[in-house]
Amino acid sequence: MPRITITRPDDWHIHLRDGDVLDRTVNDVALWAHRAVVMPNLTPPVKTAAEATQYHTLIMAALADNKRFEPLMTLYLTDATTPQDIKEASDSELICGVKLYPAGATTNSAAGVTGLETLKPTLAAMQECDLPLLIHGEVTDPDVDIFDREAKFIEHTLGPLVEEFPTLRIILEHITTQDSVDFVSESRAGVAATITPQHLLFDR
Repeated sequence: MPRITITRPDDWHIHLRDGDVLDRTVNDVALWAHRAVVMPNLTPPVKTAAEATQYHTLIMAALADNKRFEPLMTLYLTDATTPQDIKEASDSELICGVKLYPAGATTNSAAGVTGLETLKPTLAAMQECDLPLLIHGEVTDPDVDIFDREAKFIEHTLGPLVEEFPTLRIILEHITTQDSVDFVSESRAGVAATITPQHLLFDR
């Protein structure tokens, strides 16, 4: 059987953070990766194209002279993100997508989305600009078992979203359940997922 060796793969989900750790994270990933999709959940979050550009500048400044690496930037979706924010992000050559964190779901998600109803014009702008939506997919209801939160998010949020915005590119991030695999496999074109091995280690 023919073999292919990818000498410099891409990382489609990475947290470089900022501050004192940035020198280490950037140069570690640059040892092996050509490009990486950089998550925006800093404190404060990366919410605009201008802030993404500033973060990109910090990343490149931390990169050693002998390293080659291309960070692909993302914006942090909030309840206040506007269609104009999306247009400006789409016009930037640095930004590859917008990340949705449900408020309170994960690290540095306090500024995340509390509901999608008021964001429909923003999502429509993303669809029009062909700017992908990257989703941390879980509900935050404490009454829902932690191992069921991904499935409930698909049922109550992602499923309707896929139908309402039929050409919006959507990536369900770091999926952990068969429910997510089945949903993505059976969905329309333009719906995809990332899988991170460490998340699959968590089970009963």
